[in-house]
Amino acid sequence: MPPARLSQETSKYFSNSATSSPSTAAPRRSTRSSLARFAYTTTPSTVKDDDDDDDASSSSSLSDLSFNSDIEDAIKAPSPSPPRRNGGTSTLKRKRATSRAAASSSTSSKTKLKLEPDLELDFTSSLHSPQQNPAPPTRRVRKPARAVTSPTTGRTTSIEPPSDWEEIYDLVKQMRLSGPAANAAVDTMGCERLAGKGASPKDKRFHTLVALMLSSQTKDTVTAEAMSRLMREMPAAEEGGEPGLNLENMLAVEPGRLNEMIGKVGFHNNKTKYLKQTALILRDKHGGDIPPTIAGLVALPGVGPKMAHLCMSASDGWDRVEGIGVDVHVHRITNLWGWQGKTPSKNPEETRAALESWLPRDKWKEINWLLVGFGQTVCLPVGRRCGECEVGLRGLCKSAERKKVLEGRRRREVEVKRDGEGYEVVVEKVDEERVVKEEVVNEELPRGVNLEDVKDEVKKEEEEEEEDYSIGGTRSWRKRKG
Repeated sequence: MPPARLSQETSKYFSNSATSSPSTAAPRRSTRSSLARFAYTTTPSTVKDDDDDDDASSSSSLSDLSFNSDIEDAIKAPSPSPPRRNGGTSTLKRKRATSRAAASSSTSSKTKLKLEPDLELDFTSSLHSPQQNPAPPTRRVRKPARAVTSPTTGRTTSIEPPSDWEEIYDLVKQMRLSGPAANAAVDTMGCERLAGKGASPKDKRFHTLVALMLSSQTKDTVTAEAMSRLMREMPAAEEGGEPGLNLENMLAVEPGRLNEMIGKVGFHNNKTKYLKQTALILRDKHGGDIPPTIAGLVALPGVGPKMAHLCMSASDGWDRVEGIGVDVHVHRITNLWGWQGKTPSKNPEETRAALESWLPRDKWKEINWLLVGFGQTVCLPVGRRCGECEVGLRGLCKSAERKKVLEGRRRREVEVKRDGEGYEVVVEKVDEERVVKEEVVNEELPRGVNLEDVKDEVKKEEEEEEEDYSIGGTRSWRKRKG
């Protein structure tokens, strides 16, 4: 068609459409987004539950459609809906929270968690009410002895004692006085209790020193026996003199005789030499008496720091406390408790220095008696009785054997309190079943029964039983079968 003719037909067409259109709305511009709605898609359309709603919506859409209106004015975009798991269309409508405040209000102080149809659990939230949930109880932390240093100089200013030492000390003292650690050997046969009753104060000090020298590596019972024998059998230095243990008789006694009298103590040969040498030093340098200082006592042969401090603090010694007498029991038990600090002490001297740095001075004398008796009865070197120790039962001993402690706590649970009469311990006894072979001895035979006939019958029965067992049966089995 010629261009002129084409332009005429086009203007005629638009003029006719303008006159015949009932609406005066301006034509809408077609866009790609509007045309994309007519594209082929595999997503199914949303299906309403009610057919009337479809008719109403379609009629309303067609009524809005005019000649100059675009197709997007008539067709509205469907709201996307998630497909169902089975492939069908979803008809569910989700309701969202209208405001942030409503969502936050759902987090209340109580939250219900439904585990099963018949079970609901309520959990109280601690986000908004922390005062309603008390904090869990904190465990008591045991701190060992520790040094306090100055932040300016970096030097040790003081020693902090263990956090629970007073409680442990009191518990052990109760056990020593009226508990399982009472009546220990040290209470009656300790070195400071072996001096002669009727001796002079000078001789009593000498007795205490000799007992301490004999006690090294020796039990208290053996030491007490050796001291008793010296007081009875030590010959007098001169004719007509008083026999017994004193400095003059020690100087005059023969070494062989002295070794015989103390032969049951440990290292008695060396101790015989030490006693003779010490007697000479006391006579020549100290006027026949023991030295009144720690340095003078330690200078004697066979006397160490422990013996020196115990001799100074003994009531039959100089009765003056200048330090702690640390023996094997004190050294071992305090290391078990951690009283020396984080690092255990290696020898009794280190233990003495560590204890003297924080233990009150009024307890320096008592602690030896306390722990020696405790170590002899309860906290033994081998086979500790942790189930009877109050320190272990209350969880204050870090070295307690757990199995023994649990058994001791179970025994405590069966104690029944009786009003006014203390405690009654209920102990369950289990009788062991024992199989004992029965034998007939000197049983009288009835009248008319011959002993030889009885023996023959017994022998015959035994032979039959052996025959039955040899073929795999018993007499009762054969009788039942017969």
